[in-house]
Amino acid sequence: MLLLTASHIYTTDILRFMRIYAYTSYRMKMASCLKKVVFLLLLSSLAAQQHLCAADPTDGFTRVQFTDQNRKLQKPYDKAPEDRYSKVDGVEKFWIYTNDKPFKEGSPTRPRTEIRITGHDYTSGVWQFEGNFFVPQGTSGAIIMQIFGAANEATTLQLRVINGDLKYYGNNVVAANIYSRWVRLNVIHNVGAGEVTIFIDGDQKLVVNDHGGATFYFKYGVYGALSGSSNYMESRWKGIKLFKK
Repeated sequence: MLLLTASHIYTTDILRFMRIYAYTSYRMKMASCLKKVVFLLLLSSLAAQQHLCAADPTDGFTRVQFTDQNRKLQKPYDKAPEDRYSKVDGVEKFWIYTNDKPFKEGSPTRPRTEIRITGHDYTSGVWQFEGNFFVPQGTSGAIIMQIFGAANEATTLQLRVINGDLKYYGNNVVAANIYSRWVRLNVIHNVGAGEVTIFIDGDQKLVVNDHGGATFYFKYGVYGALSGSSNYMESRWKGIKLFKK
């Protein structure tokens, strides 16, 4: 009986030890998981704070006020404005077909429906254009924003949509996969430094040299490129603003 009792006590102690060990292991695993969760939450919080504290492209600039009087619509000369342009709830819609007429009779240029911003032409200083654009699936070979003016050519900047990507002229990709979503665009032209800086959704994407001194102005809408244009081209814009410093 004594042997059985001792054996029973020994077995009970082993079982108790195993339970304590299992419970301790469970607590340690839970503590480890909790530490990982806290660490991930801290990382997420820091990332959010960095995003909130990141400099905005418009920081340090002064807003330039302009009205509809500063918006000059250019469209195929044989079409009424409402046939190629609309504005509803602050959203401007521009569209053309590749075989449309140019903006004036006798012009050798490609078809366009664009706003030419007037009253704010510039030859010096640092100027900024801001706007939110939307390009539907299928539009390609379309220029949607320009800085007009250059020393020995027509433009300092053209942003083209080519097969769903936004490109600097037909070369550098500024933003990929821009179809069917709203994109915030900021373009800064530092005339003195001879530089153009492009931001997409607040992030700097490209810095390029301009094309020499001239009288400059901004344009936005849709303009058919010399080649590769889709039959139908469209862009939509809202939140257009100008800044300078």
